[in-house]
Amino acid sequence: MVNLTKRIGALVLRLAAFGAALAALIVMVTSHERASFFAVSLEAKYTDMAAFKYFVIANAVVSVYSFLVLFLPKESLLWKFVVVLDLVMTMLLTSSLSAALAVAQVGKKGNANAGWLPICGQVPKFCDQVTGALIAGFVALVLYVLLLLYSLHSVVDPFLLQKS
Repeated sequence: MVNLTKRIGALVLRLAAFGAALAALIVMVTSHERASFFAVSLEAKYTDMAAFKYFVIANAVVSVYSFLVLFLPKESLLWKFVVVLDLVMTMLLTSSLSAALAVAQVGKKGNANAGWLPICGQVPKFCDQVTGALIAGFVALVLYVLLLLYSLHSVVDPFLLQKS
């Protein structure tokens, strides 16, 4: 009964992580807005910034990985490798979220020292969608940290019991 509860808990956690990463991916990919000021036209989309492209690619990789792991049989010897891949996915989410947050902060606040003006006043819908994607990405990251801890516990715990 305890093993079944652990397995269901891990499955729910993996499904939630998959959903959060997929949501971050979809929201970021659909973020775009066009604005005009007098004769100047401005179009903001995620493909304009390398950090946002990286965020999209990282969330796509994590989504595919999360989906595939859902179908891994519990008897498979690959579960030991899943711990390593969970760590890689956690680090990938961390780095992509950090890069995207840095660019979003500059977009929102600007940088007076570099002469970069904030753009969120001109394209608020774009900035709101990016914010939503970053929130979903942060949720995915937190869930992956929990998954990593769970994976480490499930691999290390039987190992320690065998040594006793």
